[in-house]
Amino acid sequence: MEAIVRPLDIRLSRQSWLSKFFSVCWVVGILGMAFWAYERSHNEARAMFSYLFSFMTVLSLALGCLIFVLIHHATRAGWSVVIRRVPETVIALLPLFALLFIPIWYSTDILYSWTHAAPHDEILKAKAPYLNTAFFTVRSVLYFVVWSTLGILYYRWSVAQDGKKNQQLTRKMWRLSPIGIIIFGLSASFAAFDWLMSLQPHWFSTIFGVYFFAGCILSGIAFITLMCVALQSCGVLNRSMTSEHYHDLGKLLFGYTVFWAYIGFSQFMLIWYANLPEETEFYLHRLHHGWEYISWALPLTNFFLPFFILMSRHIKKKKAVMIFMCLWILTTHFMDIYWLVLPGFVDDHGFSHLDIQLVDIACLFGMMALFLGCFGFLFKRNDAMPTGDSRLPESLSFENF
Repeated sequence: MEAIVRPLDIRLSRQSWLSKFFSVCWVVGILGMAFWAYERSHNEARAMFSYLFSFMTVLSLALGCLIFVLIHHATRAGWSVVIRRVPETVIALLPLFALLFIPIWYSTDILYSWTHAAPHDEILKAKAPYLNTAFFTVRSVLYFVVWSTLGILYYRWSVAQDGKKNQQLTRKMWRLSPIGIIIFGLSASFAAFDWLMSLQPHWFSTIFGVYFFAGCILSGIAFITLMCVALQSCGVLNRSMTSEHYHDLGKLLFGYTVFWAYIGFSQFMLIWYANLPEETEFYLHRLHHGWEYISWALPLTNFFLPFFILMSRHIKKKKAVMIFMCLWILTTHFMDIYWLVLPGFVDDHGFSHLDIQLVDIACLFGMMALFLGCFGFLFKRNDAMPTGDSRLPESLSFENF
C-alpha cells in the first residue's frame, strides 16, 4: 500500500490553489454575513427568511455527507474508502450548525406564524402540543446533539485509525451505522417538519421528511464529487482515485435523482388528487405570484436533464461532465430549498411573491464560504484519505464490472 499511496497523494499542500481558495472563503464569508446583518437592521423579517434559506441549504450538504458515511459503513463498502475523508471532514463540522441555528431560534416568532396563532384557529389549537416554542427548542437541541455526536465519533475514529491502524475502530463504525441510519432518518425528517414544513403550519405531508432527505443526499454526493475533483487538480488523490470511483459517484447521483423525482411526484400527486384544502394550500401557494416558474422548472432542471445525461456509463467517467452535472445539481438544489422557504415570507401587503433579493445571494454565499473555510482548515490537518483502513487496497484497485 505504501508503494501506491505517496505523500503527495494524501496531503493537501498549503501552497495549492485550493488551500488559498479556502483562505479567501473566510473573507467572502465575513463580507457576506456582514451584508446580511446590515440588511437585517433594515428589514428583519425578510433577512431572517434569507438566513433560514441559507442555513437549510448548507446544512443539507452536511446531512447528505453524514448519511453517505453511515451507508458506507452499514454496507461495508470498499470502493468508497478513498473518498471517505471528504464527507468525514464535513460531518465533523456539524456542531458549527448548532451555533448558526441560534439566530433562527431567536427569531422563531418572526419566521413561524404558529408562535402567535389566532385564538380561533382550530387547526393550530390541535397542533399546539407539538407546535409550541418550548418543545420546538427541545427538539432542535436534540437534533444537533444526535448529528454532532455521530459526526464527531466517525471523524475521530477514522482519523485515529490513520496512525494506529486499529481495525477495531472500523468494526465500531460498522456496528453503530445501522442504528445511526435509523436515528438520522427520524431526526432529519422531524427537523424538516419543524424548520421547513411548519412555515405553513396548516399544511402537512408525511412524505415531506423523505423529500428533504432525498435533496440532502443528492446535494451531499454532488459536493463530495466536486471536492474530489478539486483535490485531484492539486495533486491529491491523483494516484488513488480513478474514473471507476467517479463512475460509482455518478451512479449514486443518477439513482438519487430518480428517487428525488419519485418522492416529489408522489407527494404532489397524492395531495392534488385528494384535493383537501389544508393539503393543497402548499402547492396553490407555489403556483401563483411568480412561484409557478420555479414550480414548473424544478422537474425539468432537477430530474429530466440529470436523468438523461447521467444515464450513460461512459459519461459518468468523464470529469468535465461530472463537474458540470454536480454544479447543476447543487444549483437546482439551492433553488429547491429557496422554493420551500421563501413562500413563507409575507410582506406588509399580505403577499408572498417571488422576489429574489441581493440579501438572499449574499447570505447564501457568506454561509457557504464560512462552511468551506472551516472545511479547508480541518481537512488540511489530516491525511486526505483513511490510510489506516484495511479496505484501502481494495478501494485503490477498485474496478466496475
